Amino acid sequence: MTARPTTLEAARRGTATASPPAALRDPATGADAAPRVLDRCRDLVRPALGEAVGRLHPWVGEMAAYSFGWCEVGGAPAVASGGKGVRQALAVLGAEAAGAPGRAGVAAAVAVELVHTFSLLHDDIMDGDADRRGRPTAWKAYGTGPAVLAGDALFALAVETLAAQPRGAEAVRTLSVALGDLVRGQADDLLFADRPWTGPERVRPDEYRAMAERKTGALLGCAAALGAVLGGAGPGTAAALDRAGRHLGVAFQIVDDMLGIWGDPRVTGKPVHGDLRERKKTFPVLVALGSPLGGRVAALLETGDAPEKAAALIEEAGGRSAAMTEARRHLTAVETALAGAPLATGAADDLRSLLAYLVRRDT
Repeated sequence: MTARPTTLEAARRGTATASPPAALRDPATGADAAPRVLDRCRDLVRPALGEAVGRLHPWVGEMAAYSFGWCEVGGAPAVASGGKGVRQALAVLGAEAAGAPGRAGVAAAVAVELVHTFSLLHDDIMDGDADRRGRPTAWKAYGTGPAVLAGDALFALAVETLAAQPRGAEAVRTLSVALGDLVRGQADDLLFADRPWTGPERVRPDEYRAMAERKTGALLGCAAALGAVLGGAGPGTAAALDRAGRHLGVAFQIVDDMLGIWGDPRVTGKPVHGDLRERKKTFPVLVALGSPLGGRVAALLETGDAPEKAAALIEEAGGRSAAMTEARRHLTAVETALAGAPLATGAADDLRSLLAYLVRRDT
């Protein structure tokens, strides 16, 4: 516990680290620019995020710092890095896209990062996940009750952070809508696990799309919209950024689904065919289950004994190609939303490079 202030002090100083548009068609376009955008936004947000976490109860603050990857259990500085900071970058870019300086979106970035981590703390408990980013999840490291408490504290801190801003009431309303959708998406995702592979009660691809938009897309859209709100944008601009983020969330989730079945574990860090071994109802799987080969796919998934055969059969049934088509469709919708809003040119370019990077990722 005594080392915790040192870790948080480092955080405050920022010392811890149609067809789609060209940026979405060409992986190199986003691959070069996006990491620089992420680094720039993290450097801008990190001191404020560390300061916010430093206001928590010391024990709760340590759990929060552990969840961000800043410290180990007990407070010693961590060697492991945290996440990429995608949502906080979207908030900063949302403010810049509205014509404001990036610092105008920092409070939005802090709030969204707090909410995202809150959702991960609770998701890991609900899903029974024991590891995240190569080390024990918070509930495994500290216990279920303490991890729930830390998540609750981060949620309360996010609301407090937004409420203190000049357009705080509007920002809190925007966050509340996104949180309501996130909860609905998480509820659907949990219920999907208990539904049958085949028959009238099976999960349909359109249900999956709605779940992914809520569970993954709502917070991505909220991040960009919140930055725009605090940057002084009108409701039309904020709404367009929210729509873009929601479509991005569906594309992001579907790409993640494909990596979970066909991704190279040397690149993704995930076990080969991991999602099939866990019998997850991902988009490619749902498409294949609705095909003429659906009965054979269901039989393989039910036993879980031959994931490599299941992967090949899902591809033969059209699951992989349908997933790629669906992801591209949502990327086109992202560009349509962005094209319909009066965004500052430089910030819009950074935003597009980041969106391309997210769906072209290999890790």
